[in-house]
Amino acid sequence: MNNEPHDYSTLAIQGSNLKHGGNVYATAKKLNLSPSEIIDASASLVPFDPPPILINSLNKEIKNLGFRYYPERNLGDLKEIIGKFHGINPENILPGNGASELITWAGYEASKSGISYIPSPCFVDYERSLNCWNSNFIHCELPKKWDNIFPQSFPLHSKGDVIWITNPHNPTGQLWEKNSLEEIIKKFKLVICDEAFLSITPNGDKESLIPLTKKYDNLLVLRSLTKIFNIPGLRLGYVIGSSKKLKKWKTLRDPWPLNSFAIKAGIDLLSNKKFYEQWTRKIHSWINIEREKVYEKLKKIDNLKVHNSSTNFFLIESKSSLSPNIEYLENKGILLRECTSFRFLDDKWARISLQSSKNNSFLCKEIQNSFKK
Repeated sequence: MNNEPHDYSTLAIQGSNLKHGGNVYATAKKLNLSPSEIIDASASLVPFDPPPILINSLNKEIKNLGFRYYPERNLGDLKEIIGKFHGINPENILPGNGASELITWAGYEASKSGISYIPSPCFVDYERSLNCWNSNFIHCELPKKWDNIFPQSFPLHSKGDVIWITNPHNPTGQLWEKNSLEEIIKKFKLVICDEAFLSITPNGDKESLIPLTKKYDNLLVLRSLTKIFNIPGLRLGYVIGSSKKLKKWKTLRDPWPLNSFAIKAGIDLLSNKKFYEQWTRKIHSWINIEREKVYEKLKKIDNLKVHNSSTNFFLIESKSSLSPNIEYLENKGILLRECTSFRFLDDKWARISLQSSKNNSFLCKEIQNSFKK
């Protein structure tokens, strides 16, 4: 591990390659297609329509004209529901405008605690967040080889100020074992654990650190409802951790971070545990079936390695640049996540997110064709 923090000047920040997937509208416009005709395997969302309970919730908010009033600033009802869902004191919960807003505030907390260690390659928003607060950070390179048995022990064991953990890890799809993560909590001043993909990962919630927030004041756990319900446009997430830290965030953030639709959706989606369990079983079954199918098809391609994953996205690695393949697929209306913006990866890597059974078959066929051209 490099023990010297990187110095990111304003020029370096402007030049950093902070990209996201999910650029459906730009691609649709370019190809003269509707967004629904694009197969977006660059963003890791479930391929199912949002559940009826959500549509009914939003329709009810419209019918009652709830949007005519400023939303509740304290978010008390939503915090109460999230607290009951996880068995956590509502005072230790802060809902936010998607996980991205909360990552920004986690960066604020990290900036007060010292140098951040970012296991990489990783989600680019951690770096963006730390840049917001002029905070020093070090990228710690994760091994690029791992086995197919999950969960796995967290591979980094250094001591330090702050560490950012993603579980399951993005973009590798590795699921970290809870006990190994608890050992990390004991070694750092602050641990930020992003569990945005954990609920959609089969057997993932067994490794959640949320119960440990009752034991450790230096632990912050981020959650998102975006992935599991396919609602990125609603922007709804929450953080669980020290009430003292979260109260400070609350005094500094925007006065109305959530709109009335997101608040109502969150309350209704998490109020019915029976529905939630049925929904997650459906997602886990889809992942287990489709992940195996896609893996078996793609591993037949010469000079292409398909890396094992615990969740609904995975990395592929080629012996040569994948840029021509990604361009070929984009012209077919298929988006993959190119990986040049991930630290320690390059144009020989790409991330693929699972789609519906029909779209996965088409996706695999066109990926195979991209290597034949």
